[in-house]
Amino acid sequence: MKYIYGRNVFLTGGSSGIGLVSAELLAVNGYTVFAASRSPPSKPRIYPGGGEIRPVTLDVRDPQSVDIAAASILSQADIGIVIHCAGIGIACAAEDFPFDAVSALMETNFSGVLRVNNRFLPHLRARGCGLCIIVGSLAGILPIPYQSHYCASKAALDLYSSALRMELREFGVKVCLVMPGDTNTEFTVSRKYEIDETSPYYKACINAVSIMEKDEQTGRPPISVARAILKLCAAKAPPSRKIVGFDYSLLVFLRRLLPNRLIEYILRKKYIRD
Repeated sequence: MKYIYGRNVFLTGGSSGIGLVSAELLAVNGYTVFAASRSPPSKPRIYPGGGEIRPVTLDVRDPQSVDIAAASILSQADIGIVIHCAGIGIACAAEDFPFDAVSALMETNFSGVLRVNNRFLPHLRARGCGLCIIVGSLAGILPIPYQSHYCASKAALDLYSSALRMELREFGVKVCLVMPGDTNTEFTVSRKYEIDETSPYYKACINAVSIMEKDEQTGRPPISVARAILKLCAAKAPPSRKIVGFDYSLLVFLRRLLPNRLIEYILRKKYIRD
């Protein structure tokens, strides 16, 4: 391994899914990973070769929680890599505005990234070398029916990461947006349905999301995303975007060529059965 940014990593969403598998793979490869989540394990895990996972209690939606965790971690280690894996999903019609659910979604998926970066990026800038990896989604560039709120949160990360990358360039800090497609994790079963049975969209929503969830359950394992993240951690010049999987890379390429009307037609036919 080439530890270009050092061996110390801070990672959110470390208790399950892509975050957990990424933390484990990084630790196996010699990194010390401060893995944050709201309910972390009680004890650290040490791996052959010197790698380690150190559990951290942190809620990205809570400014005080982030402040306390950041102060503690930065007093212990010279963090060189920050990885954002925390995320949640909801299912409802675009017309709907379940305020608490949407607020929690945006606070976790978008504002949580900003909040963590606000505390850790000054350290990366000061050391003159660092890497910020943000786990986005293909849903940030492909509109999925009844996932509009989730798509919006990931689209926000897309533009945010691009602007952040330009701003940090002169300080030696790299930024990469990792974009998985359908991935088989606990994320599927933890998605919350925020639509009432009386809604005129109810049946279409349930059908559309069930199709999407089947795709997730038969999708790539989270280790595929973790391997991409591991490779980025050893890259001197990481790409601005890392799409996981050749088939998804091809899909994104076609997205650039095809007119929006055709893209919407294809996605409607896939998810909405008239």
